[in-house]
Amino acid sequence: MVNLTTNKLPAWKSLLIQCKSRNRVLYSAGLLSLLGAFVCGLLVVFSNLQVLGVNAFVKPFKFFGSISTVCFTMAWILVYLNNQKTVKIYSWVLVFAMVIELVIITGQAALGKTSHFNTATLLDGILFQLMGIAIVVFTLWTGWICYCFFRQKEWPIWMSPGYLWGMRLGLLFFVIFAFEGMHMVYLNQHTIGAPDGSAGLPLTNWSREFGDLRVPHFFGLHTLQLLPLAGYYLFPKKTTMVIMAITWLAFIALLYWQALQGFPIIP
Repeated sequence: MVNLTTNKLPAWKSLLIQCKSRNRVLYSAGLLSLLGAFVCGLLVVFSNLQVLGVNAFVKPFKFFGSISTVCFTMAWILVYLNNQKTVKIYSWVLVFAMVIELVIITGQAALGKTSHFNTATLLDGILFQLMGIAIVVFTLWTGWICYCFFRQKEWPIWMSPGYLWGMRLGLLFFVIFAFEGMHMVYLNQHTIGAPDGSAGLPLTNWSREFGDLRVPHFFGLHTLQLLPLAGYYLFPKKTTMVIMAITWLAFIALLYWQALQGFPIIP
C-alpha cells in the first residue's frame, strides 16, 4: 500500500511529493494547470466578458481543472508500467495536446468567442480542427497505454486485483468516452433539442432545458479517477471491482440515453 502520511506530512502534500517522484513532467503540467485554473477563477470574478450568456472564463477554468486532474492521475498510475520509454513519450504527448487545447480555449475566451464548434471564420475553423487533431492523437496514445496495462503480467506484490482492474477499466472507459466526444463534433454542438446556449446549471453549464452530451462525456472521462480509487479503497477483489465498473458504465449509458432523448439531467 502507498503510505500517504510520509514524514507526518499532510496527505495532500505527501501525494504531491509522490506524484513528482513518479512523473516529473506530468506533475509539473498538473501544477501549471492548477495555476491556470486559479487565474481563470479570478477572471470569472473580476471580468464581465461573456460567451453564450456565461462568463467567458468559466470554460477555461473547468478545462484547466480537469486537465490538472488528468495529469496528476496519469503521473500516479503510469509508474506501474514496466515500459517507461513509452511512458516518457506518452507524457509529452499528453502535455503538448493539452497545451494546444488550453491555449486555444483560453485565447478564444479572451476574445469573447466560443472555441468548440466555432467555424464562423476560417481561423476559428482551423483552431477548432487543431484541437480535434490534438485530442484524437492524445486519445489514441491513451488507448495504447490502456493496452499496455492489459498486456503487462507483472505487477507489485502489494497491488490488489481490484486496484489493477480499476486502473485498466478506468483507462478503457476514459478512451471510450473521449471518442464519444466525436458525436458532439458530428452534430457541431453539445445540446440535443435546441442550439447551444440554453440556461444551464451553475459552473458546469449543463443545460437545464434540453439534453446535453457533455454530461455522459464528463462522467465517462472521470471514470479514470473513480475506478482506481474504488479498487484501491473499496473493492480489492477483481470480481467486485468489475461488477462495480459495469454498474457505473450502465449509469453513464443511461445518462447518454437521457441526453439523446432531449432530457436535461436536472430541470
